[in-house]
Amino acid sequence: MPTNKPAAEPTAEPRAKKKPQVTASPERRRELLHTAAEVFAAQGYNATTVRKIADAAGMLAGSLYYHFDSKESMLDEILSAFLNELWEGYDTVLAADLGPRETIEALVTESFREIDRHRAAVAIYQKEARTLSAQPRFHYLSDSQVKFEEAWLGTLERGVAARVFRADLDIRLTYRFVRDTVWVAASWYRPGGQHSPEEIARQYLSMVLDGIAVRP
Repeated sequence: MPTNKPAAEPTAEPRAKKKPQVTASPERRRELLHTAAEVFAAQGYNATTVRKIADAAGMLAGSLYYHFDSKESMLDEILSAFLNELWEGYDTVLAADLGPRETIEALVTESFREIDRHRAAVAIYQKEARTLSAQPRFHYLSDSQVKFEEAWLGTLERGVAARVFRADLDIRLTYRFVRDTVWVAASWYRPGGQHSPEEIARQYLSMVLDGIAVRP
């Protein structure tokens, strides 16, 4: 595309062309990351191109590079923002010195709040974490998974030791059941629906901790 630039003075040194710098407002940056997260969640990371994200955002692919240097950078920001917020909530719960049952209830509730705030990021994490964690840039996904297991398994073990949970409980199987039962909700949950995250958490906790059969 031709440009209209004033001619350089005869004595001036040739200047290298610089790529224009665009600083997006925080709101616009969040909008672009939200759009990218939805595309990644729907189509998968490998199948998503910068052009697809740009199309969904209503802009040219080249314009997106003014804000992010790659789709990898966008995904990194999406996942790290989600996990940072998740662990801020989880660490607060774990530091509160609650009983085992109360800790499980608080962790489940915090999980549904994160699904409400970062539904697409949760869906991406579920689908892509294992593959992405092999890359140095995303190794923090493995670290987070280890920390996640320790938090849940430790709480369940503490509950069995305190006789709050059944002695015959298979701790690891229980952890996997609760984990998958909660996080798979990202596949169907939509913010602003009929039930709040807290209401859904209460229903899930009732089924997980008390069962669904009528007691005699």
